[in-house]
Amino acid sequence: MTPSRLGLVALLVTLVVDQASKLWLYLGTDLVLTQPWRIAPFAEFLVVWNRGVSYGMFQQEGGIGRWVLVGVSCLAALGLSLWMRRAESRLLAVALGLVAGGALGNAIDRAAYGAVFDFVHLHWRSWSWYVFNIADAAIVAGVVGLILDSLRPAPRSTGSEL
Repeated sequence: MTPSRLGLVALLVTLVVDQASKLWLYLGTDLVLTQPWRIAPFAEFLVVWNRGVSYGMFQQEGGIGRWVLVGVSCLAALGLSLWMRRAESRLLAVALGLVAGGALGNAIDRAAYGAVFDFVHLHWRSWSWYVFNIADAAIVAGVVGLILDSLRPAPRSTGSEL
């Protein structure tokens, strides 16, 4: 499979799993009424509506801010997808697909609900991490992939490019 096709698969899987998990938890369960759901000693599901960006920064209460974030997310996903089509390594293509798929998943939430549906809460004793979703996790994994790809040695030049 070519890198760009593999990246497209990563994008689509991220988008489908993210949206399916959110729809199931929001519409298919009573999580909203019975939260939190303890799923492990260090993890629980609970509903948080994030009107901002990562870690709740830049909270948007008005309609204009919401649509600006939707537009920025869609433009970022488009730019990343164009980059992904030119990617020569599978790691780079998958990383870009994860970030683009996560951006689109959260943009869909903002467009549909006015906020992003976050539901995974990790904690240990007094330590607590931000509440996040599958799209957020994919974006983080994609950024890690981008960093790892940037640290790989460049392919050796044959000298014929001159």
